[in-house]
Amino acid sequence: MRPTQLAQLERILIFGNGGTGKTWLAREIGDILHRSAIHLDDLRWLPGQYGVARDNQLVFDEVVEAGEAETWLMEGVYGWLANAVLRRATSLIWIDLPEEECVANVTARGIQGGGSEENFKALVEWIKEYRQRDNSSTCYSAHQKLFKAYTGTKTILRDRDQIDEYVESVRALTA
Repeated sequence: MRPTQLAQLERILIFGNGGTGKTWLAREIGDILHRSAIHLDDLRWLPGQYGVARDNQLVFDEVVEAGEAETWLMEGVYGWLANAVLRRATSLIWIDLPEEECVANVTARGIQGGGSEENFKALVEWIKEYRQRDNSSTCYSAHQKLFKAYTGTKTILRDRDQIDEYVESVRALTA
C-alpha cells in the first residue's frame, strides 16, 4: 500500500535484509521530505568499527528516544530495534528482495564503516542465510512477524521497480 496522505509519512520505518537498499530508499525519501535518516547500523556499531557492537541497552534506549520525535525516518535490519519504535511508526516499509540481489548490492558497495575483510565475508554469508535462519530478529521469519503485527500503513517492496515506484509516490504526494 502506497502512502495516500502526508500524515502517513510522519514516522517511517524501513527494514529488510542486508543489501536490499534500505539506506538508499531512506536517503531518497529523506531528500523528498527534507528529513535526515536514522541508520540503525550507525547506532548499533562502534563508530569506525563496523562489526563491533555497542551495548544493547544503550542502543535500544537511543532508538526509543529517537522514536519519540514528532517526525523521523529510520532504517535497519534489526527487528529488536524496529520493535522499539513500531508503535510510533506511521508507515512501515519492508524491502524483501532475493538474497542473490542483496549479495550483489553489498558486493558492489564493498566494505563500509571501517569493517574488515573477514567481517565483510561473514556479512555476505549472513545475507545469504536470511530465509533459512530463524534464531534472530534479523531473519525473514522475524521480519514477517513484525510486518504482520503492524496495523498501520505498510508496504512490501519486492523489486527495484516497486522501490522506484514507491519513491515516486512519495514525491507525488509532496508535490
